[in-house]
Amino acid sequence: MAALHTERAVAVIGSGAMGAGIAQVAAVAGYTVHLFDTRPPAVAKAISDIAAALNKLVARERMSAIDCAAAIARVHAAVTLDAVAGAGLVVEAIVENLDAKRALFAQLEAIVGDDCILATNTSSISVTAIAAGLRLPERLVGMHFFNPVPLMALCEVVSGLATDAGVAQTVYDTAAAWGKNPVHAKSTPGFIVNRVARPFYAEGWRLLNEQAADAATIDAVLREAGGFRMGPFELMDLIGHDVNFSVTQSVFNAYFGDPRFTPSVLQQEMVNAGFLGRKTGRGFYRYGDDAAAPQAQSEAAQPKPEYVSYTIEQGGAAHAVGGAVVDALAARLRAAGIDITHRKTPETIRPAGAHDDAPAFHCNGAAIYLTDGRSATQRASDNHHPDTVLFDLALDYGSARRIAVACADQCSPAAYHAVVGLLQAAGFTVTRLDDVPGMAVMRTVAMLANEAADAVNQGVCSAAAADIAMQKGVNYPRGPLAWADAIGIEHIVRVLANLANSYGEDRYRVSPLLRRKQVSGGRFHE
Repeated sequence: MAALHTERAVAVIGSGAMGAGIAQVAAVAGYTVHLFDTRPPAVAKAISDIAAALNKLVARERMSAIDCAAAIARVHAAVTLDAVAGAGLVVEAIVENLDAKRALFAQLEAIVGDDCILATNTSSISVTAIAAGLRLPERLVGMHFFNPVPLMALCEVVSGLATDAGVAQTVYDTAAAWGKNPVHAKSTPGFIVNRVARPFYAEGWRLLNEQAADAATIDAVLREAGGFRMGPFELMDLIGHDVNFSVTQSVFNAYFGDPRFTPSVLQQEMVNAGFLGRKTGRGFYRYGDDAAAPQAQSEAAQPKPEYVSYTIEQGGAAHAVGGAVVDALAARLRAAGIDITHRKTPETIRPAGAHDDAPAFHCNGAAIYLTDGRSATQRASDNHHPDTVLFDLALDYGSARRIAVACADQCSPAAYHAVVGLLQAAGFTVTRLDDVPGMAVMRTVAMLANEAADAVNQGVCSAAAADIAMQKGVNYPRGPLAWADAIGIEHIVRVLANLANSYGEDRYRVSPLLRRKQVSGGRFHE
């Protein structure tokens, strides 16, 4: 298949922020665009805003004046819906209401030709349901853009049960011609992004509810260690808690109450209070000229410890589970000039009754492990080592500014402070989380990977599409499945299994596809 030819016009129905953005990218790509809205003044404003946006690109030397003028000239106000009759593609961007969308497409079927593709920009409504009742339901497809459309690269091309594969491919190719990164998806609740992203918010709420840390500290850990552009609470403040809570409720209800998507009572309280985020001047943070930004918690400076050893298994490799992560932290310590003594740990010298693992590092009596989904307190008990300290996942230990740690309830202050001093000597800002299972970054990434794996397992999308969608749609620093590959599938499965054991909840059940990859030794991206 190929993209819609530029000789065919594109019609956009709805001239709000999404509709105007879609019209802009289509016009810049060389298509004549007919923009319709039931409110003519809104169309005029949208065209004016498009012109202003493109002229700004000219001023920044990112677009020529000639191309700018040509693109603006290609956008036409459609006075009536009949004006879109000759379009080859109609993209609907009206209110998120099933009845309203069905009524619109029924009208359009009586106006456009049978070869015209009908597309909906819905973010949450079933494409199958929207197409139901149409004379030609096979020509309706989802074309889900992200706001602001001119800047966000992703377009989810969503096929309902009746959608013709050729129609979906034409829309995919057309989105690519418009400069987007399209991905194919099946019409299921949340499609890819709004489904796979739920754990990013949900685990943040769980951490806050369990008093692992305050919102500002959790945000800082996800941002400065995890590499996310924003932490969950500052992002929800930006989105609006009413909007985010509504989407979570919608996905939860659509999956018939699956506990993986359970909304947060704390967020419901935020909505009830009217603390919706930036748009109301208050969410988890206050907004305004005189608003002070809360500071993330960081540990006080501690002296560098005298002794550090790095455990390796017999055969010379770092502990197999999470070994690549442990190696990366060891490299950071060495780069900081910290002398690490290698220490081999044969099975015979592990503590009697040890659960399953040797510490990654020893430091002045402290045993330091990468979190595996157990609490530090549980791990200390399992391994008969009270001075146990855990460290959290980081996107890149070589450049991360912050690292999170947690210590067992049994751990002595001296052992804990030695670990803090060690990490500070390597240049990290150290944040202590209360001893919750899985810590912050690790449990979030594990749940994101789990949800992405389930989407792949259920035929919603491919592994490549899942990773592209999360990177291009919500700016994740790495695709969840690529991240799972980097950490190690076995370690991700272990984290999830331990979370499930700790909480006794089906919420943390392991995706069958992750289990399959674990057993086979496979990866999502070879």
